[in-house]
Amino acid sequence: MVVSIIADDQPGLVDSLAQTVVDNQGNWLESRMAQMAGKFAGILRISVSEPHSSSLQEALEALQTRGMKVIVEQAVDESAPATRALLLNLVGNDRPGIVREVSQLLARQHINVEELSTECTPAPHSSDMLFRAQARLQVPTDVDIDTLTETLESLADDLIVEVSHPGA
Repeated sequence: MVVSIIADDQPGLVDSLAQTVVDNQGNWLESRMAQMAGKFAGILRISVSEPHSSSLQEALEALQTRGMKVIVEQAVDESAPATRALLLNLVGNDRPGIVREVSQLLARQHINVEELSTECTPAPHSSDMLFRAQARLQVPTDVDIDTLTETLESLADDLIVEVSHPGA
């Protein structure tokens, strides 16, 4: 199952979640969690045998009585068409709509964004803000990397784009 959680940040949130998983015979497989603006947010994947699935789901949803917003979804079959994993790094001047422009371009090419991190930071020697994004993508094998890079760079004159294979 896949679980999303958001709550006011405080010590013990991850422990409560982990204890709930263990108490209901679940196995915590992977997660992404972060604190942002006083909130704690996360998503995790849990394996659990069928006989314990409903009790785990009920126990996770019961965490809402402790101020956590919890959404539990059953995982789906991950079989997909032929794709390859790529890493995307972008840097450019920040402006409204840049995430939408990039995501729209990727969607038009049937590229799946598996993970995305963004931030705005002051540019060195300037008061301008720089937009930075890092993404892990699943790209159809028929998409040419050079063409993808050029298309992304065409979104703005100042956009620096690097597309690479994981571990490269």
